[in-house]
Amino acid sequence: MTPTVRPLTPGTLAARRDALAELLLDAVADGASVGFLAGTDHREAAAWWDGLRPSVAAGTRLLWVAEDAAGRVLGTVSLVREEKPNGRHRAEVAKLLVHRDARGAGLGRRLLRHAEDAARSCGATLLLLDTQTGSAAEHLYRTSGWTAFGTVPGHAATPDGTLAATTYYYKHLDAPAG
Repeated sequence: MTPTVRPLTPGTLAARRDALAELLLDAVADGASVGFLAGTDHREAAAWWDGLRPSVAAGTRLLWVAEDAAGRVLGTVSLVREEKPNGRHRAEVAKLLVHRDARGAGLGRRLLRHAEDAARSCGATLLLLDTQTGSAAEHLYRTSGWTAFGTVPGHAATPDGTLAATTYYYKHLDAPAG
C-alpha cells in the first residue's frame, strides 16, 4: 500500500515527535549527514523536533510526514519559507528523510514533489537545498530537475565525525497559475 503523506500542525507534530525522532535516528545510524552525530539519543532527537513547533505554528516551516497504513512514520520533508522581504520568492527544502525500510519505492521523490508543489502554492519560484556530496540523495535531486551550483569541502561532519563535502542545489519553479 502507498504511504499517506499529510501535513503536520504543531499538535500533530507533538503527537508524532517520538516516531519522527526514531526516523531521524535511523538516518543517523545509516550514516546520513543530517546535522547529528553518532551517539545522538532519542531524547536529543525528540527535542530537535520539539524545537520546530514554533516555526510550524508561524507557518514559516511547512512539514509533512509519510505514514504506512498502520501509522508507522516512513518519511518526512520540510519546506522553510524565507521571511526577509527581498527573499519571499524562495524557500529551502530541508530534512528529507526516508526510513531505510521504505527506500527504493519512490517515497523520497514523492515527498520532494510535495514540497515543490507547496512552494508553488506559496508563490515561491526558487528552491534551495543542500546534501552530502556523493550521497544517494544527490541522484534523487539531479533526476528531479535540481541543479548543483557549488560544493564546499569539509562543510559538515558525518555521524562518525568525518568532515564531508556538501553540494548545494537550486530549482526554479513555474509561477503558480492564476
